[in-house]
Amino acid sequence: MGKIAFLLANEFEDSEMTTPYEAVKDAGYEADIIGLKQGTELKGKQGKATYTSNKAIADANMNDYDAVVIPGGSSPENLRLDPNILQFVKEADRAGKPIAAICHGPQILISADLLKGRTLTSYPPLKDDVVNAGGQFKDEEVVVDRNLITSRTPKDEPAFVRELLNALKKVTA
Repeated sequence: MGKIAFLLANEFEDSEMTTPYEAVKDAGYEADIIGLKQGTELKGKQGKATYTSNKAIADANMNDYDAVVIPGGSSPENLRLDPNILQFVKEADRAGKPIAAICHGPQILISADLLKGRTLTSYPPLKDDVVNAGGQFKDEEVVVDRNLITSRTPKDEPAFVRELLNALKKVTA
């Protein structure tokens, strides 16, 4: 099976990490938690989930992964200024690998300048940021545009996970 990169920092939205992470693992995929530093304990903003980063982004190679997942909360804001994070998602996009971003996750896509001509959704208050970055915003539970899979909030997790798993089946078949 394939290998999935989860980009994570402190203050992630707990369920937006745990739900896709468990679904991916239950489906037989390997999952790496990639943070700014290896071995860092990362805590969810609700206090319900804690993970330890397996790898530092500076040591991660996109060629080792079949897809990227970006949980929301404050985590994307904590990651988006790191040039290695931006380079990683740019390489994933150039390779056409699935990039699944929920809630505030698209902030990383905005900073990586990947939204021109793309259609996506996000946490609704980010609509202006998406549009200003050249994207088209849709207020829907999940939007798939080529390799981008985006959702708005925790209530959209079932659709988000469904489309993520569908994309993974295609790229790892």
